[in-house]
Amino acid sequence: MIEFQNVSKSYHGKAVIENLSLHLEKGKITVIIGSSGSGKSTTLKMINRLEEHNAGKILFAGEEIASIPVEQLRCRMGYAIQSNGLFPHWSVAENIACVPNLLKWDKQKIARRVDELLEVLDLSPEQYRDRMPHQLSGGQQQRVGVARAMAADPEILLMDEPFGALDPVTRASMQKEVRRIHRLYGKTILVITHDIDEALYLADHLILMDKGAIVQQGAPMEILTQPANDFVRDFIGRSDIGLKMLSLQTVESHMVPGEYRAGCGVISSDIALNEALSRFISEQSDVLNVTGADDVHLGLVTFSGLLKIPALQSQMGRGA
Repeated sequence: MIEFQNVSKSYHGKAVIENLSLHLEKGKITVIIGSSGSGKSTTLKMINRLEEHNAGKILFAGEEIASIPVEQLRCRMGYAIQSNGLFPHWSVAENIACVPNLLKWDKQKIARRVDELLEVLDLSPEQYRDRMPHQLSGGQQQRVGVARAMAADPEILLMDEPFGALDPVTRASMQKEVRRIHRLYGKTILVITHDIDEALYLADHLILMDKGAIVQQGAPMEILTQPANDFVRDFIGRSDIGLKMLSLQTVESHMVPGEYRAGCGVISSDIALNEALSRFISEQSDVLNVTGADDVHLGLVTFSGLLKIPALQSQMGRGA
């Protein structure tokens, strides 16, 4: 979908990106992570030509972006940013309809698309369509920003630190929304973040950058288990790597199928194992029944079973 071929970018003669080559696979969530000044946001902005690269090639669906008129290019890409960027004097519906209006969509088609996206993002169209941005909470504003980015059915969704300004609870909720949207639409998504836990949760493919270059890339579990060097080990966190590995596995992968224990609590099969561990501790329980879609019973998971998972045993061994 997106390919960088030896791309470089300089400001006032100082290189911020040097000979960068990478590939964003169609239909996947790619997350680029790095500290401030690593070049991650510049990399994203070169894709939609908010920043022009100085050398190399950037291909979008096999076509060099320099050959595509910038307005046409941006209409093919959704863009969501940390501050949400909503127009303050436009209603929610008007904000979402921005790009479809530029593309001269039929008014009825636009109205249907606005309502569809509001429903997908758990915002009742009747309740929120005519509200102004200042009448929304931070999380609601961010949802509208994502809806606007998706309104014209873009080929790729670019998200630059989209949840950095949100409180932890709202941020976690929005991360789940991105995963849910990805399951619904199968969009190619690029997320920029400095938060390793957010990156691990969202990424199909994770890219760690430093000083304008890629330090390591691969599946999240691969990077956790096979860090390339000390920089990667320090960035992902040496002290809680076992818990991070648990965050990449779900309850369903470690449950006892078909078993049931009366009088015990219930947990969803798609909950991450680190969250399950917290549930066991907070409820002082050793057994939770597992349910799937429509609350169908699937089996059970035990606290003692989680303690036998190699990632957690390794964590406990280091802490001993």
